[in-house]
Amino acid sequence: MKKKNSFLSVLLDTRHNGRNLSFAMVIAAWLILTVLQKSGGVSSLVAGLLVPITCYMVAALGLNLNVGISGELNLGQAGFMSVGAFTAVCVSGYLASAIGIAPVRLAIAMVAGALVAVLFGFLIGIPVLKLQGDYLAIVTLAFGQIIKSLITNMYLGFDENGFQFSFVQNNCSLAPGGKMLLNGPMGATGTQRISTFTAGVVLVLIALIIIYNLIYSKSGRAIMAARDNRIAAELSGINISATKMLSFVVSAGLAGAAGALYGLNYSTLVPNKFDFNTSILILVYVVLGGLGNMNGAMIATVVLVLLPELLRSLQDYRMLIYAVILILIMILTNNVTIKTWVKKLRTGRAAGGKEVQ
Repeated sequence: MKKKNSFLSVLLDTRHNGRNLSFAMVIAAWLILTVLQKSGGVSSLVAGLLVPITCYMVAALGLNLNVGISGELNLGQAGFMSVGAFTAVCVSGYLASAIGIAPVRLAIAMVAGALVAVLFGFLIGIPVLKLQGDYLAIVTLAFGQIIKSLITNMYLGFDENGFQFSFVQNNCSLAPGGKMLLNGPMGATGTQRISTFTAGVVLVLIALIIIYNLIYSKSGRAIMAARDNRIAAELSGINISATKMLSFVVSAGLAGAAGALYGLNYSTLVPNKFDFNTSILILVYVVLGGLGNMNGAMIATVVLVLLPELLRSLQDYRMLIYAVILILIMILTNNVTIKTWVKKLRTGRAAGGKEVQ
C-alpha cells in the first residue's frame, strides 16, 4: 500500500519550488513593508501604491492563467475588474449602515465582486471560447469596451423606498437621506475607503492557492494538454470547452476580486479607469514576467507599477524612459545567451540538491 505523503514532504517537494517561492516572496514583502510602515520607513508615494500593486498583481496572476497556462489571449481583464469594482462599491455603500465593521464589509464586497465577475465570465465564455487566436482577443477586447460604456451610462441609488435605477439619463429622485451609488460618467463618488494592504496580501495569497491548486490538479493538466496540442487532447477524451471555460471563469473571478479591492481604495472611481489601456498594461505585466511564470508576473507588476511613479520627477521624459526600459527588458529577457545561462544555473542547482539528498 502506498504511503500517503506528509504535509512537510509535499511542502519540500522540489517540483513545487516555484509555488513555495511565491508564498515566501509575498509573506516576506508583507512583513518587511508592514514593519517599515510602522517605523515611517515607507514614503507616502509608495504607501499609496501598495493596495493598487496587490490589485494589479492578482489581475495579472488571473490573466497569466489564461494566457500562460491555457494559451488563450484575453484582452478583457480590465472589463472584469470594472465589474468587480463597481459591484463592490455598490454592495459596500448599501451595507455601510448595516455593517459597521470595515474588514467584514470589505470581505463581503470582494466576494460579491468576484461572483458577479464569474457570472459575466461564464456568460461571455459560452460564445467567446468557441473562437481562437486573434478572434478571441478581439471579442474579449470588445467586451471590456461594452462594460465600460454600460457603466458610464448607469445611474443607481437607494433610499428608504428601495433602489432606483435609470440608464443614459439620471431619472432617480431619491428621498432625503438617500444615496447615489453610481452616477453615470462620474462613476462612484463618496465611497468609503476600506481597502488595506493586508487585505491585498491576503487576496494575493488566495489567488496563488487557487491557481497553483488548479495547475497541479487533473484539470490543470488537462488545460495545459489542450494548450499544447488541441487535437491530441480531444482524442484523449479531454473536454476542450470545459477546460477553457474553467480557466476563463477563474481568471474572471480573480480580476473581479482585484477590481473590488481597487474600487474600495478610492473615494471616487470613474469607469474610464478600466479602459483598453488597462487591459494592455496587465498583459504587459504577464508577458514581461514570463508566460506561465507566476513569480515573474508578480515581480513585473511591482516594477512596472512603481517605475512610472519613481520617474515622475522627470516630468515629460518619464514615459519615454519607461518605454525605453520596457524595450530593453524585453530584449534582455528574450536573449538566447541569457536564457541558456539561466537554464544551466537552474539545472546545476537542481543537480546539487539531489546530490545533497
